[in-house]
Amino acid sequence: MKKQIIQTEDAPQAIGTYSQAIRVSTGDTVYISGQIGIDPSTMQMVNGIESQIQQVFLNLKAVVTASGGTFSDIVKLNIFLTDLDDFSMVNKIMASYFDQPYPARAAIGVVALPRGALVEMDAIMVL
Repeated sequence: MKKQIIQTEDAPQAIGTYSQAIRVSTGDTVYISGQIGIDPSTMQMVNGIESQIQQVFLNLKAVVTASGGTFSDIVKLNIFLTDLDDFSMVNKIMASYFDQPYPARAAIGVVALPRGALVEMDAIMVL
């Protein structure tokens, strides 16, 4: 099995011991690391849940594009929220980025996320 590291300047740089994404040669599967609402140009968290959700999708899109794919190639999306009451807003915003058939998905309520984020998403993509 061969692993290819995916790295793009259009998404926040890794803030720790992880890669933005890893592409595996067997089956062209790409595992995308969790993205939070950091603006890649300033490396600062955007303010408010709606802005963070939008920024997370923009960051995911940058990594997906750098991996050679599109949102339609995402087969699994995990969403982590510090307040599950924000899930309806995630659904509304997600509908502007994805078309049917939608990826399999999980929404998980958590106590805290890195850097005080309100939302984080990771994904699995098959090219």
